[in-house]
Amino acid sequence: MLKFIDLFSGIGGIKIGFENAGFQCVFSNDFDQYCKITYDLNFAEILNIKDQMVLEDITKIQSDKIPSFDVLTGGFPCQPFSVAGYRQGFDDKNGRGNLFFDIIRILKDKKPKAFLLENVKNLKTHDKGNTIKIIYKELEKLGYKVTDAVLNAMEYGNLPQNRERVYIVGFLDKKAFDNFEFPKKITLTKTIHDCLENKEVDEKYYYNNKPLYKKLETAVTKKDTVYQWRRKYVRENKNGVCPTLTANMGMGGHNVPIVLNGKGIRKLIPRECANFQGFPKNYKLPKIADSHLYKQFGNSVSITVIERVAKKMKEALI
Repeated sequence: MLKFIDLFSGIGGIKIGFENAGFQCVFSNDFDQYCKITYDLNFAEILNIKDQMVLEDITKIQSDKIPSFDVLTGGFPCQPFSVAGYRQGFDDKNGRGNLFFDIIRILKDKKPKAFLLENVKNLKTHDKGNTIKIIYKELEKLGYKVTDAVLNAMEYGNLPQNRERVYIVGFLDKKAFDNFEFPKKITLTKTIHDCLENKEVDEKYYYNNKPLYKKLETAVTKKDTVYQWRRKYVRENKNGVCPTLTANMGMGGHNVPIVLNGKGIRKLIPRECANFQGFPKNYKLPKIADSHLYKQFGNSVSITVIERVAKKMKEALI
C-alpha cells in the first residue's frame, strides 16, 4: 500500500481523502492545539498512538523523525497568499509564507515518489505570477515534474460549495508524471439541502430578535440560497450553492454563511460546514468553542476533490 504523510494536517481532510483512495497515512503534523483535539478525537485509537497528530512547529521537525513514505501531502498555510491574508506571500511577517521551504527541505531529505500541495487560487497570480514560479523552480530543482490545476468543489467534488483551490502535483518518475491527469468535471447533483441539518438548531445560531436582524430580513428572502454576511452588507450566492467557507467566518461576523428557514434567519452551524466540505456523517466534533470549529472547517479541504485527485495519483504511481 502506498504511504503518505499529512503536513499542515488541520483536522484531517486530506488524510480522509487519501485514505478513501487507498493510501495509508504514516505521519501527520500541525501546530494548532485545537486542530489536534479534533484530529485525535477522530483518528487516534487508544492503542494506536501513531495515528495521533504530532503537535509541533514544522520548522522544528527533523526529517529523520518522519517515517518513510511515498507521497507528501500538505495544504500549506494559505493566508499569506489569499486576498483575506493581504497577499503578503513569502514576505508574510509571521513567517507562514516561508513554511513552503520546509516542504522543500523534507522532499529533499526523503525523496518521496510524489506530492500534492493545496492552496488558494490566488497563489497562481500572487506577486504577478512570481510566487508560483519560485514554487515550481524549487520543486523542479529536486527533480520533480510538476503540474497544477484550479479545481472548484462544485465542479469536481459534487459538493454544493463555490470553492476554487489550486492543486500542485509532482512526480519524480517521468512515466508516472506522463500517466497522471487531473480528474474531469462531474455533474453537481447535491443541493444545499443535502448539507443543511434537518434537526432542531440551537437558538444561539438564529438572528431573530438580535440587532442584526433588521439588516438581514430585507435581503435574506429565499430558502434555496446560502447568503453571506460581509460585515456591512449581505451577498446572495446566485449559483444556488454555498459561498466559499472561510477561516474567519466565526470571528467577528465576517463572511458568515446565512440561511432562511421556516423558523427565521440563522448562520450555518459547524456540522453543516463539515457537510459542505464533504466530511463523513460519522466525523465527530469536539466540545470546543464554535469559533475554533468554524476556523477548522474554513481552513480545511473539500474531501471529495482530494479523493479524486489522490485516485488519479495512485493510478499514475502503480
